[in-house]
Amino acid sequence: MMAFNHHQLSSQEQTNLSQLVDYSQLRSLPEIWPITRKQFGDRIAIIDPHAKPPVQLTYEELVSQILEFAAGLQNLCQLHLSEFVQGNSDLPPRVALFANNSPRWAVADQGLLAAGASNVVRGADADVQELVYIYNHSDSIGLMVDNLALLQKLSPHLGDATVHWCVLLSDESPAEEQDFPFPVWNFSQVAAAGKQQSPTPTPAKHDTLATLLYTSGTTGKPKGVMLTHGNLLHQVNTIGTVVAPPPGTRVLSILPTWHSYERSCEYFLLSQGCTQIYTQLRHFRKDLKTYQPQVTIGVPRLWESIYEGIRKQIQEQPRSRQKLVWFLLGTSQRYVEKKRIWEQMTLSSQPPTGLSRWLAGVQAALLWPVHAIAKPLAYQTILAGLGGQLSTVVSGGGALPMHVDTFYEIIGVEVLVGYGLTETSPVLTARRSWQNRRGCAGLPLPGTEIRIVDPQTRHPLPPREVGLVMARGPQIMQGYYKNPTATSQAINEEGWFDTGDLGWLTDKNELVLTGRAKDTIVLSNGENIEPQPIEEACLRSPYIDQIMLVGQDQKTLGALVVPNWEALAEWASQQNYRLRLPEHLDGAKNISHNSDAQEIDHDHKIVQDLVRQELNRNVRERPGYRPDERIGAFRLISTPFAPENGMMTQTLKIKRQVVSERYRDTIDSMFAS
Repeated sequence: MMAFNHHQLSSQEQTNLSQLVDYSQLRSLPEIWPITRKQFGDRIAIIDPHAKPPVQLTYEELVSQILEFAAGLQNLCQLHLSEFVQGNSDLPPRVALFANNSPRWAVADQGLLAAGASNVVRGADADVQELVYIYNHSDSIGLMVDNLALLQKLSPHLGDATVHWCVLLSDESPAEEQDFPFPVWNFSQVAAAGKQQSPTPTPAKHDTLATLLYTSGTTGKPKGVMLTHGNLLHQVNTIGTVVAPPPGTRVLSILPTWHSYERSCEYFLLSQGCTQIYTQLRHFRKDLKTYQPQVTIGVPRLWESIYEGIRKQIQEQPRSRQKLVWFLLGTSQRYVEKKRIWEQMTLSSQPPTGLSRWLAGVQAALLWPVHAIAKPLAYQTILAGLGGQLSTVVSGGGALPMHVDTFYEIIGVEVLVGYGLTETSPVLTARRSWQNRRGCAGLPLPGTEIRIVDPQTRHPLPPREVGLVMARGPQIMQGYYKNPTATSQAINEEGWFDTGDLGWLTDKNELVLTGRAKDTIVLSNGENIEPQPIEEACLRSPYIDQIMLVGQDQKTLGALVVPNWEALAEWASQQNYRLRLPEHLDGAKNISHNSDAQEIDHDHKIVQDLVRQELNRNVRERPGYRPDERIGAFRLISTPFAPENGMMTQTLKIKRQVVSERYRDTIDSMFAS
């Protein structure tokens, strides 16, 4: 049974769950799939338009492939899987699954669990040394990889690692001269070995390990997070309180499937008969228009980039059209802000007085006609660029800047922000459509407790006081694999998990995040500064693409700024200059309306003055601004923070320690000057 009762659910949540297929009595994840085959057989489950050739699977086909793959694994790897299947081992054997998004990843993931294994997951494009570390540390017995090329990259580094066998998710086979010290099968060979068979049932239950997910994290060596079948089933059974998609709902998926956020959402969506469409960043906008999803799941940076792209398109319109659209957006922004006050849905430290509510209601009523006509005049065009059917986006993996949140509210797209960590499977809280307070991370999922405590004493704090966020519930991990010390530091004797995040609770029990406890910058005057809200404010500037604050033990804050080079070059051109751009922006090198314009670089005084003005303005305009939050020195850097260069996680969070080390000399010179 799940660890929550219906009396804990609101009436809206109960209504949502009543519309969904109920999996609350299941003991393990593989039990989901026969039910989905019966419920949704001929519906489309997965589309991968960018596979070669493109792939489309119905639920009947997907579940058949999962079961045949599981049976094939049991037949080919019988000696290595049988101990757990026969009930002679408490911990399932681990198999490393190093692959990227594809329908075959979904088949391999669930096929492994149905065969009696647990999987150890990571993307195929991770550093080879990291993959080898994960394989060895997890005590994996077998290996599954995207293709032969990845196996060839890994093989020389495996050394004394115990690899009993390897499965390629491609249909390649090693050449005769490639002599691997273990058998290598491809996807089709494993499926053929289980053709028209069902796997031997396994004894998996709620507390059985389902997956080891190594946190890339923003600091330190990755730790193996142990998530059980029960952890993940909790997500399947409770995400429906947040969003209840009917069967056939089209969902565009861009995040790595192995990541806990995408994975739990995908399990839930597939359990309800949705159609999952895999895309990639370079195809995302085209696929929005082609597949017209109703729901999309992503991280804040994705929604920011779409917002920035729309702003850029507006700026390319004729001046008269620009003025109209900016006027409509400005009026709509005032409307939604007044409407929030009237509905008591702001995050102000004190609830609005009766008079201020009344005044806000009157102002909202006066602004509403302009907001209403803005939809056919401007917003429908914007929505058409998003496919025309997008009604809900689910945002997680980081804080969503308020101005971006407000923009989607203006154009009529419901943004449901969720919060959690890999260690929490991952969703702890999420905003609900009927209580969608912008700026917060929402209400706890059913069965989940959130507590705010003093970081030093660990004593509980009352609502509206900022402290350390603690969580308890059925989704909290078993622990860190082979690391009892780290586990005891993260989860106390009462089962409370230390998230490492700072935040506070509203009077309605909604969580508001303010930063990471370890990210706090302490200035030399003793003032504690949370960098994230200030960084979010600075990102409102069209000239700033990324920013990271620094300044530990310094008199003032400093900043590393990655400019929006194209916007900066366009601005320079309007000032009759030609900005020299970094080499990686070849396509934008000649942004200038005057061939005789003087060429300048980013250190030129007018560029520095512009960025300084943008930083000062956006920081000062931030609610709750304090003088200590003023940014002193800054440096413009040309290389964006990205997962590919190790400066961001897969969910696009800045790895502050890595960036600080990479730019140590730059930071030192910043404060020496």
